[in-house]
Amino acid sequence: MAEHNRIIADHQIMGGVPCIRGTRIPAATVVGLIAQGAPIDDVITDFPQLTVDDVRAALAFAASAISERQLPLRVPA
Repeated sequence: MAEHNRIIADHQIMGGVPCIRGTRIPAATVVGLIAQGAPIDDVITDFPQLTVDDVRAALAFAASAISERQLPLRVPA
């Protein structure tokens, strides 16, 4: 996917945490804000160096990461 080239993981930047290219903003931070209900416009207002395409790339990256491995889900007690 072309949008994944917007996400980088470099051990010299944020210890290898996947970030938006050209920033030190972790993809997980962007995805977390969206998951909490923040509109994309608000995320871009809070992080003006991001674009709509950057936010979409973070979401696509997260979706891809989830589909590539199984995550244990907690069963309600």
